[in-house]
Amino acid sequence: MTDKAVPVTPSSRTGLVAIQPLKKKRCAACRRGPLSLLVLEEGVPRCLDCADLGHLVFLPRGDTALTRRAREESTLSVIVMRFNRRKSRYERQGVLVEEEGLARAEERCLADAEARRRRRARDAQRRAVEDDRFTEAFAAEILRLFPRCPAERARAISAHASVRGSGRVGRSAAGRALTEGAVTSAVVAAVRHVDTPYDQLLMNGVARYEARRRTAAAVETVLRGWREAASGFPQSSQPF
Repeated sequence: MTDKAVPVTPSSRTGLVAIQPLKKKRCAACRRGPLSLLVLEEGVPRCLDCADLGHLVFLPRGDTALTRRAREESTLSVIVMRFNRRKSRYERQGVLVEEEGLARAEERCLADAEARRRRRARDAQRRAVEDDRFTEAFAAEILRLFPRCPAERARAISAHASVRGSGRVGRSAAGRALTEGAVTSAVVAAVRHVDTPYDQLLMNGVARYEARRRTAAAVETVLRGWREAASGFPQSSQPF
C-alpha cells in the first residue's frame, strides 16, 4: 500500500493533517513539485501554499514539551504524518506551527530548563540514597543467611548484585523483595567466580554447564562454611 492508494487525508483527533509523501508528488493547483509536504483535499494533493498553510514552519517530533507549547502558542497548527509501509499505518513526524508561536515556546522551554536540571539532580540524589539503603539491606540479608561470610565480602556481593539497570539478580523482583532464593543466587554466583576456577574453565573452552558441574562441590564447601557457626573455616579475602 502506498500514499497513492489513500483516498483522503489520514484522520487525526487533534486537528489538521499534512503528509510527507513516499513518492514524488506535484500540487494539483499550481503544479509545483516534488512536494516535501502536502495536504490531501478529497484525494487531491495540494502544496502548503495552495492550502493556505505556507506560513507555518516544521517542528520535528522528539521534544514533547516544546511541541506541546508550540501548539499552545500557535493559533493554527498541523500534524505532519508519513505512511509506514512495513506497519501499514500513518505515523506522526512532527507539527507545523506558526514561527512566532515556536519562538515563544522555545523561550518558555529555556525558562524552565534550569528547574528541570535541578529536578533531575534531586531525582538522581534520591535514587542514590535508595540504592545505598537497598545495598545495605541486601548485605544484611546475606549475613543473616550466611553468618560466617566476612562482612566486607557480603557488602561487595551486595553492591555487585544490586547495581541499578544491570539486570542482575539483586534488581529482579525477587531480589528487591530480598527473597532467600535471590540472595542465595547472588552469593553462589560470587563464590563461583571468586573461590573456584570457574572463570579459567570458561576461558579454556569448557562449556558453562560443565564448568558449573566441576565447581559445584567447591561452591558448596564455601557456602557450608559460611553457614556454620564454628570458627576456623578459611575465608577468601578477594572481593567479588
